[in-house]
Amino acid sequence: MAAAGALVKKVWSVRRFVVLLGAPLALLPVLLSLPAKEGRCLYVILLMALYWCTEALPLAVTALLPIVLFPFLGILPSNKVCPQYFLDTNFLFLSGLIMASAIEEWNLHRRIALRVLMLVGVQPARLILGMMLTTSFLSMWLSNTASTAMMLPIANAILKSLFGEKDTSKDMKRENEENQASLQQNKLYTVPTEMQFLASTEDKDLTEEKEVASDALSDLKKEEEYKTNIWKGFLISIPYAASIGGTATLTGTAPNLILLGQLKSYFPECDVVNFGSWFMFAFPLMLIFLLLGWLWISILYGGINLRGWRTKKSNIRVDAEARAREVIKEDYQKLGPTKFAEQAIFFFFCMFAIMLFSRDPKFIPGWASFFAPGFISDAVTGITIVIILFFFPSQKPSFKWWFDLKAPNTETQPLLTWRKAQETVPWNIILLLGGGFAMAKGCEESGLSVWIGGRLHPLEGVPPPVAVILITIVIALFTEFASNTATIIIFLPVLAELAIRLKVNPLYLMIPGTIGCSYAFMLPVSTPPNSIAFSSGHLMVKDMARTGLLMNLMGVLLLSLAMNTWAKSIFQLGTFPAWANIHAENATSLLTAVENVTLSALNKI
Repeated sequence: MAAAGALVKKVWSVRRFVVLLGAPLALLPVLLSLPAKEGRCLYVILLMALYWCTEALPLAVTALLPIVLFPFLGILPSNKVCPQYFLDTNFLFLSGLIMASAIEEWNLHRRIALRVLMLVGVQPARLILGMMLTTSFLSMWLSNTASTAMMLPIANAILKSLFGEKDTSKDMKRENEENQASLQQNKLYTVPTEMQFLASTEDKDLTEEKEVASDALSDLKKEEEYKTNIWKGFLISIPYAASIGGTATLTGTAPNLILLGQLKSYFPECDVVNFGSWFMFAFPLMLIFLLLGWLWISILYGGINLRGWRTKKSNIRVDAEARAREVIKEDYQKLGPTKFAEQAIFFFFCMFAIMLFSRDPKFIPGWASFFAPGFISDAVTGITIVIILFFFPSQKPSFKWWFDLKAPNTETQPLLTWRKAQETVPWNIILLLGGGFAMAKGCEESGLSVWIGGRLHPLEGVPPPVAVILITIVIALFTEFASNTATIIIFLPVLAELAIRLKVNPLYLMIPGTIGCSYAFMLPVSTPPNSIAFSSGHLMVKDMARTGLLMNLMGVLLLSLAMNTWAKSIFQLGTFPAWANIHAENATSLLTAVENVTLSALNKI
């Protein structure tokens, strides 16, 4: 048994190499069971999916495999594969990442967060609401991981001011045990310093002392339980709010941009999804989900006590809330007065959002209508704004400097330097997006997406509203164990073909699949924000599973509600659009050709 255990440990230590070398061999039957070109494309996609799910290679490195495998296997030439890594969608995402770097460089995000917390108040339920609102707002523009990493230290500082160090519970428990020992030996009760206000200083008989001791220990136990629950509620609300907030904008999270890129690949004539239309659909959904999520977390972890609305707060809690208010105020004052650079960043950030939203909002003509149709995209808008950040001065210009010959001739620093952008922009995400677009292009050119569509006959009888719920559930469960970016890259081609088979607008299935990828709340490994919160050491897996189960269910139902109400008017989901009909006709002709080729090959055999 010892030898077997040692062997298992050795195999586990080299598991990445086992997957790396074993997966290509295990998938060889795929090449033999499908038509030649479709089989080779499916082979590459399944291989990438395995590598993404197991992380046998870094995610960005796996995304580079189409550059190598598609040309070698005769799926796509390199001059068609490589451009997929820098589509205009990638530059839209890049503009959002650069803007986020500038915001972080001048601590504007921290100033916004502390200001919101000062406004909402310091009662636990209000603080949780403030944390969730701030995190979700930041996550609309920054990455979910960066928003979580920035908010957790603020939450920990507030929690320590409310309750002291988390580990003090052990000391208090030990103190209680010492008190009990003292009571047994001396027939007296030593009052803990934290609970002195509960005991009377007058002399009482032994029976009264025992009653006071029992009451004090009971109150102390309740206070400790309350403290632990609030601590968990704070920590668990931040990653959840980050995941929810990222769905509100196209640049908020990678799956949203993958949807946009694959729409342009599969349905080039589709122009209904842009920054403005997505925001009008996703922002109300985010707000409703955030409010319900806050109520659920506050009720579950004691921030809102349904049975104790009129219960008077103890002196301990009143003092703790006063300390928390002082901590937030002190942290805000440490930032000092608002700098010129912060004001400039805030101005350009507002311009960034307003120009993206108003470029082509659909319900009214946007400013892009003043230019040649099809020339101005969201990427053009985003890159225009962020380029200004690299030359706009970070200090207020002074006209007196030109006339003061003794003034120092130092070069003014811009709001953002390229060195800082290089260090802070996660370039691996750009490659990951490119890998997804290359995969989609391979599916389209090889005919694999058509072949998949031909195998979806059993699902043609499923009512579309039921299909939306099933798709969201399946993808939300799948992304609990796999990267949300990899998940949506794999599922979107299937959803596009399924929509054509069901004769519904492809967006009716592709949008729920995309947003469902962000609804991963049950496990620490589901998303990087979940992992960051879990690594604090104050959460257990059962805490996330218990809280996340209802969050997942609420997300599925709310998304289904949104798709069948206001999304229908925004994206014209009630009809089968002409841009999808053209693709369906092409797919049908390709499918017929594939079947004819397959039959002729079988006849020759």
